[in-house]
Amino acid sequence: MRSVRVRILAIFAVLVIAGVGAWQLLPSGKANTDAITVGTSDVVTSLDPAGAYDAGSWAIYSNIYQSLMTFKPGAVTPEPDAAESCGFVGQKLQTYQCKLRDDLTFTNGRKITAEDVKHSFDRIFTIKSDVGPAGLFPTLKSVTTEGRTITFNLSAKDATFPQKIATGAAAIVDPTKYPADELRPGSQADGSGPYVLKAYEAGNRAELVPNLRYRGALKKTGEAVTIRYFKTSEDLQTSWDGGEVDIAHRQLPSETLAELNANDPDVRVTEAASAEIRNIIFNSRENSPFGDKKVRQAVAALLDRGPLIRKVYQGTVDPLYSLIPTGYIGHSTPFFDAYPSTDPQRAAQLLEQAGVETPVAIDFAYREGDMYTKETAELRRQMEKDGLFKVSVKAVEWTKYQKEYAAGKYDMYTVGWFPDFPDPDTFSQPLVGTGNVLHSGYSSKKMDQLIAATQQFSDRSRTSNDFKEMQSLVGEDVPLLPLWQKKDYVVAKSDVAGSQYLSDGTGTWRLWELSWI
Repeated sequence: MRSVRVRILAIFAVLVIAGVGAWQLLPSGKANTDAITVGTSDVVTSLDPAGAYDAGSWAIYSNIYQSLMTFKPGAVTPEPDAAESCGFVGQKLQTYQCKLRDDLTFTNGRKITAEDVKHSFDRIFTIKSDVGPAGLFPTLKSVTTEGRTITFNLSAKDATFPQKIATGAAAIVDPTKYPADELRPGSQADGSGPYVLKAYEAGNRAELVPNLRYRGALKKTGEAVTIRYFKTSEDLQTSWDGGEVDIAHRQLPSETLAELNANDPDVRVTEAASAEIRNIIFNSRENSPFGDKKVRQAVAALLDRGPLIRKVYQGTVDPLYSLIPTGYIGHSTPFFDAYPSTDPQRAAQLLEQAGVETPVAIDFAYREGDMYTKETAELRRQMEKDGLFKVSVKAVEWTKYQKEYAAGKYDMYTVGWFPDFPDPDTFSQPLVGTGNVLHSGYSSKKMDQLIAATQQFSDRSRTSNDFKEMQSLVGEDVPLLPLWQKKDYVVAKSDVAGSQYLSDGTGTWRLWELSWI
C-alpha cells in the first residue's frame, strides 16, 4: 500500500512540472467546513483554571490554555510548550526553573510574560477554591521571576513536579482578565492554547476555533470544534443515534459500548486501556460513622465487585483492588489479598469490635446520572443484604456535589479519578495524602512519609517498593475503597479522522488531532 501511495505522489509531481493542472487529480466535491461536533457527558465546573480539578474542566483547558510543559501522545515525560526550556537546578530537586518562550501572546494579542506565569500560580493559593487544584502542589513554596526565567521553589524534593506543571492546574492566564484574589465570572476565557473559545453556554456547548496566534509544541491547531455537553449518557446516546454529534467520548451507556462493532464501516471505534478509576470515599472524620477504620473495613469485607462489572457496566470496566491501577509502577492488589471474597461474618465481627450498633445508619451520596444510580443501588444492596448497614442514598448535581463532599456533608460518596499525569504519584498525594483533594478527612503520618519518599527519585523505577507499601497501608486503613478501572472508548463517524488520538490517559483532550476525511 505504501508503494502505491509513493507512485501516486510521483505522478502528481510529474504532472505539476509538466504544467498539467493539479486540480484534475483532486476530488470535485466541496470540502467539509463545518465544525466537528464532539459529545460528552462530562461537566465543566469552571472555565477558570483556579476553580476546578475535574476531568471535564481540564479537558477543555488543554485546548484553550497553555502550560509551560505538555505531553505528547503516549509519552510519560513532558516537553516544553509555553516554555523554551525547563529543568531542575542542582541535585536537591527543590528548585525548578523554566525559561518562557519569547513569541507568546494571549488570544487578545497581549504578550505573555514570566510575571503572568507567576500570577497564574499565585492566585491558585490565594483563592484556594474548595474544588480547585491547590492540592496538586503541596511542595510549592513560592514562584519568582527574572526576565523570562520562572523559578519554582519547593519545600521538599518532588521529582514529579515537571509533570504537574504540564497539567491544567498550571494553565497560564491573563492578569488583566483573571483577578488575583477571586475567580473570573462569566462565560469567557482568554488563553494561549491551540484553540480560542468563541462561545460558551454552561452545560450545553462550547464553540472552539483554531488560535492562529498559538506558538508551542504543537505543529498544527486543528479544525473548528463544537463540544456538546449532555446531562446523562442516555442523552448523549440519543444525540449520537440522531446524528447530532460526530464523536462520542466519556461516555455512551455501558450497554451501548458493550455492543459496539469494530467492523462497522460507518463507525470508528477506539478501545484503549485507561487509568481512570472509581472509588468509594469514606468520611474519616471523628464525627462520621466511618471515623473508625474497622467500620470502613467492614464495608470492604462486604463488597463484591463482580455484579458491578457484569450487571451495571456490562464488562466495560475491570475490577480494581488497589489505589494504583494496572499499568503503573508499584501496582499491587491489597484489597484482593485482604478481602478475597465477601465475608459477612467478618464484617459483623469488625463492627462489633468497633462498638457500633447494627444496622449502622449511613448517608451515601453520588453524582446524579442513570449509570451512577444503578451503581449506587447495587452497592446499597450489598451493604444492606446482611442487615449490617442501613443506607440512605442521595443523588446530587455535580457542582453542588463537589462542594458538599468537600464540606464533609456525606458519610460516604463515590468519585471517579482521571490521572493528572502518567505517574503513580497522581494517585497518592491527591487521594490519600493529608489535605487530599477528596476531602475525606484521612490523615496518616506514615502515609505522608511514604508519599514524600516516592517523590525523591527521578528514576521512577526506584519508587516501586514504597508505592507497594503505600497500597498495603491503604488496604489496612481503607480511607477509600477501589471499585473499578475503566476502558476508554471513543466512537466516531467514519468521515472523521484522528479520533484515536483524542485521549491517551494523560488528562489531555487532543481536539486538534481531529479532521474531516
